[in-house]
Amino acid sequence: MKTIKSIFMMAAAMLFVACVEDSPYEGPSTIVSVTPDITAPTSETPVTITAEVSGLQAVESATLSYMIGGNKTDVQMTGSGNIWKGVIPPQPDKTTVKYSVTVVNTAKFSTTSNELEYVVGDPPIEYDKLRLNELFGAAATDDGKFIELYNNSDNPIKLKDVVLRKDEAVTWTGIDGEVIPAHGVFAIIGAKNTTPRGISSGFSAKKSVLVELVDPNGNVIDKFQRGEKADGWGNQSLANVKVSWGRVPDGTGKWMQTDPTPGAPNAKSGTEDDTVVQ
Repeated sequence: MKTIKSIFMMAAAMLFVACVEDSPYEGPSTIVSVTPDITAPTSETPVTITAEVSGLQAVESATLSYMIGGNKTDVQMTGSGNIWKGVIPPQPDKTTVKYSVTVVNTAKFSTTSNELEYVVGDPPIEYDKLRLNELFGAAATDDGKFIELYNNSDNPIKLKDVVLRKDEAVTWTGIDGEVIPAHGVFAIIGAKNTTPRGISSGFSAKKSVLVELVDPNGNVIDKFQRGEKADGWGNQSLANVKVSWGRVPDGTGKWMQTDPTPGAPNAKSGTEDDTVVQ
């Protein structure tokens, strides 16, 4: 009997050990790293946050939480395996963004990373690099007329409070959200308020005209002048130009008569116009 009892006890012990060995470990995941794709974002730049996770259990969900002032926003991250990503949208200049990542694994354990932060910083706006680039007043209707700007700088330029003056009167003012990309163009389409963001006055292709580009501090950055003021701008009749006046090359060249290209690079060549002040 002792032998049978001993055998039974040994079998039970072996079964217990086998059960212990077969039971998977259940515990929290480890967040190895939380990394932004850009360390110095501007107000135009979304930030992608990547979390690397390790652990025996798979990740069931991952949440990116970011705090601006006292307001918290949660973003469900996407991914699989050990890598999960979430995006913080662009924020205003000088905003401090604090963020962390929380993962929940299939064993329902939750792990939250340390809180990290970054500060949004825009480079100084180089308004002196803005230029009038193309003007078109020969359209059959006012909604087809346009004035185009060019950014000669290596950074985007926000146009809020940038002003166009036509014939010495304010005719357009930039608003939030209007931005010219680096070495890009921005077309202001429509005259006499025919479009939501057009210029508020008329624009003739056969009369004297003065168009001035003014920065938010009131400094005249650039101008286009055709003819002379005489007893008033627009009172001097000139040859009817049926094409555009454009800088050749963009942003730096002299004014030439060119084919219209609103919102796109100017023509590579054009015709001289002696009525335009260079």
